[in-house]
Amino acid sequence: MRRKLLTVVAVILLAAGLSLILFPPVSNTVGTQIAKSEIEKFDKQIENAVEDETFEDAIKKGEIDDEGYPIDSSGNRTSDIPLLFAPDLERLYQDSNAYNNNLKDNQCSLLVDETSYVNPVLNLADYGIYSGIYGYVSAPTIGMKLPIYLGANESNMSYGAAHLTYTSLPLGGESTNCVLAGHTGYIGRIFFDNIRKLNKGDTVELTNYWYTMTYKVIDTKVCKATQSEAVFINSGKDLLTMLTCISDGAGGFNRYYVICARI
Repeated sequence: MRRKLLTVVAVILLAAGLSLILFPPVSNTVGTQIAKSEIEKFDKQIENAVEDETFEDAIKKGEIDDEGYPIDSSGNRTSDIPLLFAPDLERLYQDSNAYNNNLKDNQCSLLVDETSYVNPVLNLADYGIYSGIYGYVSAPTIGMKLPIYLGANESNMSYGAAHLTYTSLPLGGESTNCVLAGHTGYIGRIFFDNIRKLNKGDTVELTNYWYTMTYKVIDTKVCKATQSEAVFINSGKDLLTMLTCISDGAGGFNRYYVICARI
């Protein structure tokens, strides 16, 4: 009996050990596939956007459900990809531009503390978008491609890159600085873990609902949590800034910044 018990314990310990070894790579693979799937869906939605109708119109006609999925006469979904509507996307673009333009003169008064970054600056559901995704960020040299969610809160940062509220939305343009935050060391997922491998001259792309922009890494820096100069707009410049937490060697965390300029 004792020998059998020891055998059972040994098998359990072996299984537990293997699960600890296998969990990170398996989970990372699954996480990468989830991000890839979300981005592919994003691209297909844009490709199939409805030109002459709004989300509200389609709801009234019974063509889609409350989340934008096409439905038949019985209310059953006929596709696993929600529809987007060009007039709603145009309205989102205009509102996004207005927000960015307003930010140029008011950013300092809006960024009060770290809680300012949390709540999304726009509710995408108001534009018939229920995925929460505004676009995606790609860095080919490190194999990174992540969806962008509005608002740097824990929920959004559990799924991809998070846009810091009261920094520029990822539209580009003169006097803009789009700041994205991502986790490092998140259990089971790789987010911004590898941005420290980006070198000056490497390219990073931002894709939104309307176009793709290319940026070049021009600087990297490590700052204390209280040093936030890198998130502010630089007059006349078109910037993308990515940041993640790294150990300060004393039980706390610093911020690692990758600063990119539009090319």
